[in-house]
Amino acid sequence: MSMRTKRSVRAGQYVALLCYLVFLAFPFLWLISTAFKPAPELGSLHPTWIPRHPTLDNFRQAFDEQPLLRATANSLIAALSAGLIAVLIATPMAYVMARHRTRLATAATGWVVVSQAFPFVLLIIPLFLVLKNLHLINTLWGLILVYVVWALPFALWMLVGYVRAVPRELEEAAAVDGAGRLRTLVSVTAPLLAPGIVATALFAFITAWNEFFFALVLLKTPEKQTLPVVLTHFLGAEGAADLGPLAAAAFLATLPSLVLFAVIQRRITGGMLAGAVKN
Repeated sequence: MSMRTKRSVRAGQYVALLCYLVFLAFPFLWLISTAFKPAPELGSLHPTWIPRHPTLDNFRQAFDEQPLLRATANSLIAALSAGLIAVLIATPMAYVMARHRTRLATAATGWVVVSQAFPFVLLIIPLFLVLKNLHLINTLWGLILVYVVWALPFALWMLVGYVRAVPRELEEAAAVDGAGRLRTLVSVTAPLLAPGIVATALFAFITAWNEFFFALVLLKTPEKQTLPVVLTHFLGAEGAADLGPLAAAAFLATLPSLVLFAVIQRRITGGMLAGAVKN
């Protein structure tokens, strides 16, 4: 392949990447634009990217109409708890399944993948009955339990791949140096798994943060509803949307996951080689 051909291929890759980024960014940028537009501009037949007269009235109206702060707190509690509990359960299970490749472990991994194909509607009635018997209907802990159960299979599948990527030779070398099993797991394996654990926790958090169906069915009291459910209250009885406040509330709803990813994304790669350095 000639140098000119390589440059053409590289340029094509950059163009394709740029188009993909524009495709991903367009809805979010339009959401921001809509959130700061006054009512006359929202109803204009010639919409513009940049608001001509930006305003914060949509944000004030959104907070006046709906309990966004309380709903945000409920969503944070549910999402953070679900992510933490799912990772705490999945990490030791993934290590055992990856290091001891038995038929049972292989079957369990296959079942984990298949279980992700089950639709929500198929699961909601059994889950509702179980939570009713446990007296967890209309409680955040009941919703957290559902989120953990739903996130656990994929979290386990992700972490099994990360554990298998850790060379056994590092653990064997630590054992030769006199490190015990627990010392090896803490000092060698855990730092190498840190990026995978963080990525898995982030997945579980975002899944729980954006989830709507389970929260709608299981939480009936307005004080306990999560943010995705409260956002539907900006829709009228006939489906007409209060577009300005809805865009403002939706924009605020996207910020926690964006901020969390921005803070964590550097740490995802920060520990990748930490466990390979022998002190």
